[in-house]
Amino acid sequence: MAADVAQLIRAAACLVRDAQSILAITGAGISADSGLPTYRGVSGLYDGKLTDDGITIEEALSAEMFRNRPEITWKYMRQIEAGARGKHFNRGHEVLARLEQVKPRFWILTQNIDGFHHAAGSHNVIEIHGTMRRIRCVICQSVETIADYSNLELPPRCRECGGLQRPDVVLFDEFLPRAVLATLDRELQQGFELVLSIGTSSTFPYILQPILQARAAGLPTIEINPATETGISRLVTVHLPLRAAVALDLIARELDGP
Repeated sequence: MAADVAQLIRAAACLVRDAQSILAITGAGISADSGLPTYRGVSGLYDGKLTDDGITIEEALSAEMFRNRPEITWKYMRQIEAGARGKHFNRGHEVLARLEQVKPRFWILTQNIDGFHHAAGSHNVIEIHGTMRRIRCVICQSVETIADYSNLELPPRCRECGGLQRPDVVLFDEFLPRAVLATLDRELQQGFELVLSIGTSSTFPYILQPILQARAAGLPTIEINPATETGISRLVTVHLPLRAAVALDLIARELDGP
């Protein structure tokens, strides 16, 4: 490990060690280390390309498409879910779950819908875009947890009322869920001593906000992203140009000591 990177790891570990309340913001980069493709945090299958139906993935996964042709939305949700099938959480997810156990207050704000944070053992997780591991009836609102979509008849129907079911994710052009936003607002109101940005370019305002809020309060921030520079790289206290799982493992090793 290069000397400058080792110094950055030590600096990041020191910030993590000293903080009693931490918010970790995660994006597609942390799940990429589990082998998931990274199309805007959803899937790399359609990066810059049209779908088989000659439309963009944003159109296929839009609220309007689901209202008019739910089978199209489900077709591509199944393809995205298939890309995650057989994949598992990685060392990065494990380190964050461990930090939740040892810190008085630790929360994860994730853009990912793969459910890996929960699978790794984290509990304080704000899934701002929902999770593909649940499907919800649009009529009776009953929720079903599902391992994968391989045996689903598309579009699926509710066992309770026969209504149309949908993946419990935020489709394009939909508002973020009020309950989820309320949880995020509640935790941000309490404040965090340290904010980590992990594997995300922080393009959404609600993802960028905690970084800006911490910076305005004079509190430390860490960015973990292999990209040379993102929109927040010059704003953070420490920028680690490493993959998420690698950086978090090195931080954990530094925290554990020799």
